[in-house]
Amino acid sequence: MLTPQAQDQVDTLVRMDRQIEALKTVRDSLDEAPRPGLYDCLDLVAERYAALGKRFHRSPTPPLDLEALTTKVRLLPHRPAAIEAVWDGDSEGWFVLLLAITLAPKAEHHLAYVQHGSDLRAFNGQVPPWPEAAEASSVGRALAERFDVPFHFASPETPDDEAPRWWDAQ
Repeated sequence: MLTPQAQDQVDTLVRMDRQIEALKTVRDSLDEAPRPGLYDCLDLVAERYAALGKRFHRSPTPPLDLEALTTKVRLLPHRPAAIEAVWDGDSEGWFVLLLAITLAPKAEHHLAYVQHGSDLRAFNGQVPPWPEAAEASSVGRALAERFDVPFHFASPETPDDEAPRWWDAQ
């Protein structure tokens, strides 16, 4: 269904794990009338992932390393006021961001993200509990203790990217 040139473009994007751009390239390269829908394009991208021996869904992130995170926080230009875990999501599902929060200046510094699978888990009855939330909570608390600052995670049981932030209560 893809021309050789379009397949080369898609394969290049797949090798870089750029699914959304690969999806757009597929959709833009097909001149069929009517134009294929999103699910048909997703199927083609998934086929290219399989043909290239790559996983279509994001692999779980490696376990958080407390020592490496401690070093990251020590290298920040300002001392953290808090360590915070927040939910975020993308086209592949929910994940937890671990952040160092500073107040002067008011900023969040990305330390890590944790994802243990795609949102397909929810349909398969595998979550809750959300293991990425448990891991971020455990390591986040330990990290906060090392810097004698509070740890905040407003919604550890349920993904919620609009949950109150630590600095909202300050």
